[in-house]
Amino acid sequence: MKETISEDKAVTTRIKTLIHTSKTSILRLALLSTLVLTNVFPWRALAQDSHSHTPTDQHGEMTPEQVSKAGALVKIVRDSTERFKDVRVALAEGYALQFGCVSGPDEGAMGLHYVNSTYVNSGILDATHPQIVIYEPQADGTLKLIGADYLLIADAWNAKHPGPPELMGQFFHLFESPNRFGLPPFYTLHVWAWKNNPKGAFVNWHPNVSCESFAGQHQ
Repeated sequence: MKETISEDKAVTTRIKTLIHTSKTSILRLALLSTLVLTNVFPWRALAQDSHSHTPTDQHGEMTPEQVSKAGALVKIVRDSTERFKDVRVALAEGYALQFGCVSGPDEGAMGLHYVNSTYVNSGILDATHPQIVIYEPQADGTLKLIGADYLLIADAWNAKHPGPPELMGQFFHLFESPNRFGLPPFYTLHVWAWKNNPKGAFVNWHPNVSCESFAGQHQ
């Protein structure tokens, strides 16, 4: 009888060990799957987030190096676009208004996009030559320069580069097609160099920009 009880205990112990091992293996497999999916599809997640037309914060604390690079990029944009405070200078250099005044569905806006089609068609990423300069219409009918936007057609960029564009540590957002601009899929990076954005200097939408004073008269 004692031998039978000992054998039963041994069998029970082995069963418990097998169950514990199985649970551990399943947990490890689930964690491995999560890591694989995160590493394989990170840009797809960014594309889905950026396609939303609602303002989003720049999440996470930046390292000192990232802060330095971000500040340097904002300075480059300011230095390269200061002359465009007079919109007539932008017009003379090939920028033209497109898309009207882009406002958000809930709050904020992107403002008036003056696009240089030559820069867009070139597909070249140059911090000193943004494809777009951005203005906010004022109540007195004037335009205030508030930032710049780098825009790259996704298919053209992907054909020549192994990965999505990045500028001085700032990753571009991917807008899928169809989109409100009538464009094929494109990468974009806004730099709010001339009007502080509480959501971050590189997010798509600015909560304190308004299209209320836009009457469609600007060329």
